[in-house]
Amino acid sequence: MKLTIGAILFLWLINACSTPRPTTSDILADINSEVLANSEAYATLEQATATIGHRLTGSANGAKAEQFAFDKLKSYGFEDVKFQEFEVDAWSRGSVQFTLNVAGNVATIPTVSLGHSPVEALVAGKFVDMGNGLASDYEDIDDRLAGKIALIFIGITPGTAEGEHNLHRSEKASLAINHGAIGVVIYNKVPHGVLLTGTASVDGSLLTAPAICIGFEDGIALKEILLEEQSVMGSITMTNNSGPIKARNVVATLPGSQFPEEKVIVGGHLDSWDLATGAIDNGIGSFAVLDIARTFMANKLAPKRSVQFVLFMGEEQGLLGSKYMVEQAEADGSADQIKFMMNLDMTGNPIGMNASGFAVDTIFFQELGSKMNALDTAYQAKFTSRAGLHSDHQPFMLAGIPILSMHSNLDRSIYGCYHADCDDFNLVNEEHIRNTTRFASMALYAIANADQLPAIRMNSEQTRQFMIDNDLEDNLKMQGDWKWD
Repeated sequence: MKLTIGAILFLWLINACSTPRPTTSDILADINSEVLANSEAYATLEQATATIGHRLTGSANGAKAEQFAFDKLKSYGFEDVKFQEFEVDAWSRGSVQFTLNVAGNVATIPTVSLGHSPVEALVAGKFVDMGNGLASDYEDIDDRLAGKIALIFIGITPGTAEGEHNLHRSEKASLAINHGAIGVVIYNKVPHGVLLTGTASVDGSLLTAPAICIGFEDGIALKEILLEEQSVMGSITMTNNSGPIKARNVVATLPGSQFPEEKVIVGGHLDSWDLATGAIDNGIGSFAVLDIARTFMANKLAPKRSVQFVLFMGEEQGLLGSKYMVEQAEADGSADQIKFMMNLDMTGNPIGMNASGFAVDTIFFQELGSKMNALDTAYQAKFTSRAGLHSDHQPFMLAGIPILSMHSNLDRSIYGCYHADCDDFNLVNEEHIRNTTRFASMALYAIANADQLPAIRMNSEQTRQFMIDNDLEDNLKMQGDWKWD
């Protein structure tokens, strides 16, 4: 029996209608199953830390990490994987020595340089204990710190006035130097002599005075000595490196099925400081991004909008890679195509989401959270809408782009190795990094496939007001990133 064309079309239509399209809940369940069965984040991070080591931007190790990420994305089946090369001035450490002279007794104290300290420095002077190093600690100080070395706690001590908020180490160093300090000694809040690093420059330029970190116990001991002795002298001797380096963001693009010109970015910084292997900061975030990319390809996901999976370099030395990406997008007119940016920085074992921007659709995120919680109650569906600084979301946020992050639920003990000489793979929990992949994959897909985006890009005036509403104006001005007024 021959069928007419009309009959064939009718039968095709009946068959198409009888096969229901998978719902968002169905796809989230598929993501969940895939990641639970096949996640590679833990094993891939273990391989990288064993074969590469630290991932400092501009170093040979950093270049190896960039190639490693590129090759992984290619192996997952991405056709469009690119390096986004940038050249900037960057800082790296050389040598450092910190000595104390207490009534003629000289001791050398273990220390590390903080980022963007001078290329060469040799300073000596008396100490002034500046407490927490907050603005309130400088009230009525006059010139008492001029020509001296500031001792500052990196945290905030119990009993600090209500309403006082801690500052970033760079902001503490800036306050001290602006009040005349010739050197800055910041002591850690983590016990057992753990040393940390990180930039001490608010704007990425070289400091005019050296800044170092010492262990908690040494800081407390020095603080106590200063209460009893007036003749405590210290000296800081250091060399560092600063100059042009080349680095590469790694970008894989999955084209959108309906709105390919609209982009949702998920990123995490691949680089790390050089004191250890950067397994937590930010191995658990960047290698989750790689595994999210693998998950999208393994499940043949085709969201309506394009998704870009980005491994940023240079975050630790001043958000270098993310700033470059946004600057290039603004220069070539493609910034308006970026509709959302998800940042995974030290993200692990998520229990909720944070979305910030203009007109955030809280119902969308609540309903999404409920679907994810139905798959696994380990995801608690917590939701907030607030904003902060000092990670790769910042340049995108300043361009008015809505931001998404995940609320982590990691063992608090691992944060003791933040930027420290103990940030190694033994801190990584396989279940936690797997949870990051599956829950972040679900959130990313839901946003990229939404009929209507759950937040709207802000214009310049809306972005300005958003920063003010989130109490970020003063911090951005200190960084030199306030572009209004």
